[in-house]
Amino acid sequence: MSVKIYTTSKCKWCKITKDYFTEKKVEYTESDVEFNNENATEMGEKSGQRSVPVIDINGTIIVGFDKEAIDECIRLM
Repeated sequence: MSVKIYTTSKCKWCKITKDYFTEKKVEYTESDVEFNNENATEMGEKSGQRSVPVIDINGTIIVGFDKEAIDECIRLM
């Protein structure tokens, strides 16, 4: 299982997403895009987005805190 979340420090929805992963006991890797251009470029290439959070769950890209999409991906893991 591979879960990665692209975040910034001021993003309310990033915190909500991370808290949700903690609640669901999902381990994840966090990639800051605010101060790391490589992470920002990677996020943009994966999602075509410049807003956060962007979540990569086993190659499935979810933009924003989409609880139903997250739950579906977690269920399939």
